[in-house]
Amino acid sequence: MRSRKHQRVLGFVFAVMIMITGCSGGGGSTTDPGNSPEPEASEGTPAAEIQTELVMGRGGDSVALDPSIVTDGESLKITQQIFDTLLGYKPGTTEVEGELADSWEVSTDGLKYVFNLRPDIKFHDGTEFNAEAVVFNFTRWNDPNSEFKFEGDSYDYYDSMFGPDGSRIIKEVKAIDHLTVEFTLNNPQAPFLQNIAMPSFGIASPTAIQEKKENFKSEPVGTGPFVFKEWKRNDSITLEKNAEYWKEGFPKLERVIVRSIPDNTARFNALQNGEIDLMEDLSPDHLPTLESNSELQKIERPPFNVAYLGFNFNKEPFNDPKVRIALSHAVNKQGIIDAFFSGQAVPAVNPMPPTLWGYNDEIQDYEYDLEKAKQLLAEAGYPDGLPGEYTFYAMPVPRPYMPDGRKVAEVIQADFEQIGVKVNIESPEWATYLDDLQAGEKEDIFMLGWTGDNGDPDNFIYTLLDKDAIPSNNYTYYSSDELHTILVEAQQETDQTKREELYKQAQVIIKEDAPWVPLVHTTPLLAATANLKGLVLAPTGSESYESIYFE
Repeated sequence: MRSRKHQRVLGFVFAVMIMITGCSGGGGSTTDPGNSPEPEASEGTPAAEIQTELVMGRGGDSVALDPSIVTDGESLKITQQIFDTLLGYKPGTTEVEGELADSWEVSTDGLKYVFNLRPDIKFHDGTEFNAEAVVFNFTRWNDPNSEFKFEGDSYDYYDSMFGPDGSRIIKEVKAIDHLTVEFTLNNPQAPFLQNIAMPSFGIASPTAIQEKKENFKSEPVGTGPFVFKEWKRNDSITLEKNAEYWKEGFPKLERVIVRSIPDNTARFNALQNGEIDLMEDLSPDHLPTLESNSELQKIERPPFNVAYLGFNFNKEPFNDPKVRIALSHAVNKQGIIDAFFSGQAVPAVNPMPPTLWGYNDEIQDYEYDLEKAKQLLAEAGYPDGLPGEYTFYAMPVPRPYMPDGRKVAEVIQADFEQIGVKVNIESPEWATYLDDLQAGEKEDIFMLGWTGDNGDPDNFIYTLLDKDAIPSNNYTYYSSDELHTILVEAQQETDQTKREELYKQAQVIIKEDAPWVPLVHTTPLLAATANLKGLVLAPTGSESYESIYFE
């Protein structure tokens, strides 16, 4: 198969031949570039040179394409191209701006939000977006017995952001008129606007859900800049331009193909060979080669994540805090960074990054000390180390916060063995991996991570470690009433200074209970061809491709 680079060269040669023929009296006419990506071709440059197809390479496939039922980044980065939300984030930030709603009002008591919707927007199936469509979607997510919640589905993000069934934040969503929606809350929620701007709450076509039923998760229909075309499992997803998109002049591209290439080296080779135009999760090992190639460019995502080692509270002896703290002393974070991150990470102390407001920088980490770890195991009743062997789940795909989970797990495995703890590393396929963690039955310890969704500490601490988040995102099954009380108070508190103090208190509790070993915060690396323009990376880990174009 010819590479895309070779195909583009042939296209250029062919275009030049046509131009020469035209200049010699062949009567050729100038091609109108129409909606071609900016900047437009210079005078005399044939339009055939303008590239309008993006091929992106990533480390793993999506789990599903209904944003409301997934929590993994590989799914959400695709659904963000297909769906719009009521509100969104300004490019490159977590600052809220209008999307499907162009304005909104909030009551003085913080219990009512009224959203005014943009007119004349269509779903990809041609049906109308309106207030009733918004009500349909939120009613579906809120109702655990909805007829449109299909076997195996769970609305984990909705439960995490707006409380589990029986203690919901959202009391009622109703259409005031055709283009006005009113939300009534049971209690004030400080990050409410940030929450509904998350890609998980993309508004889907009610008609498509009713007609496709369980097939909707693999045949999505939204209002976004790109229309779903095809999904070849574990290979590629193809999206095409939404010609009726409500943002004038967008998207710039005609087609997007997202390829799954799990091996880091193979993915980087595909970029160098011209088979893909953009790749995620660049291994730090490849950074020198990238920086020496003038045909490629490095792109850094703002650091806004955490990788962690989690303990399964369903399994003994990992439900013992003494054991968890002992193992925390047996993880060489700086050694891992030196070996695998090439300076693109810092050791993690807390479950949220230091770039986020409310971070408690007074907390001291459990230092790497194998003798201390042995001593603490002895105090916990295990002077000869832990009996038996334990299952250690290591990620099978590269993630923005962890380029090679298996190799990092092997380093941790070796240190654990020195203190008398034997673990066997397993790396099932990505979707199975996530399902197993949610079930909390097979693994004893596991590796995972998180990239913040909305710029609020609530999205790290409450979403990942509160008892309400079991099992949606709290895969440790850690439950603390003391922590829960503080986090709920922080959600309802509107004074930013008071919220900061509450989150600092929360981090102290988490440090003492040690449900995780926070590992690293990274600066994720992407790489692209030098002529790719217009991409604005979001700290949240996924962004729209609507503004990408090629020079």
